[in-house]
Amino acid sequence: MGSVRWAFPCAAWRPCRQEWLLAARLVQPEEKERIGQFVFARDAKAALAGRLLMRKLIAEKLCIPWNEIHLQRTSKGKPFLANNVFSIYSNYNFNVSHQGDYAVLAAEPELQVGIDIMKTNLPGSSSIPNFFCIMKRQFTETEWGVIKSMSNEWMQLDMFHRHWALKESFLKAIGVGIGFNLQRIEFNVSPLQLEIGKVYKETKMLLDGDKEEEWTFEETRLDDHHHVAVALGKQEGFGQNYSDVAISLGDGNAL
Repeated sequence: MGSVRWAFPCAAWRPCRQEWLLAARLVQPEEKERIGQFVFARDAKAALAGRLLMRKLIAEKLCIPWNEIHLQRTSKGKPFLANNVFSIYSNYNFNVSHQGDYAVLAAEPELQVGIDIMKTNLPGSSSIPNFFCIMKRQFTETEWGVIKSMSNEWMQLDMFHRHWALKESFLKAIGVGIGFNLQRIEFNVSPLQLEIGKVYKETKMLLDGDKEEEWTFEETRLDDHHHVAVALGKQEGFGQNYSDVAISLGDGNAL
């Protein structure tokens, strides 16, 4: 059982009423309730797509029938598979994210994994410089130096979202929430320009000023607007220990 990387273009998915009702019946009532809390239909659709990707993975890779899959959440809200599974699957780890036009999933048989997707969009009514000012504390001086070295504001915003996806992927892999100080982690991105559809593994991370050699980061551009980052680390690495959970997974953009 190897690595899995999936991307589903949920913005292009336009289910009819019957298809939507069928899809909603494939998730648990509490999941359906959480999805129903999204204000915008596009966000509810993306969240449902993420849940369906998780269930597709479990059904295909762990051979658990769809109607027998039972997901629960830890005290911090991280979803996990509650079914009893064979010990050979005990380290199987997977994670989903949805933002912009896609829902994405990453799975690993032996590694901690976190995935995040970011779509580069203009920051609402705020100007890009004002937006950067508001977000100043989320990145280190070195990271801001790289972001602002880009040749125009749009490229700076694109580099901002690339860094954000990297940070989120790591936080999701280790299972911590919004209380984590993002300035503790610093990314040295490489290369500066990413080709669409190509997977890169050159970017390195510093944690509290020290290079983290045991963490690998995959980066991909799905198109001109969407960055995907995947964080990969050893099961016993930095972060909360979920040894009491057979198989863990995360949904990064849900309520």
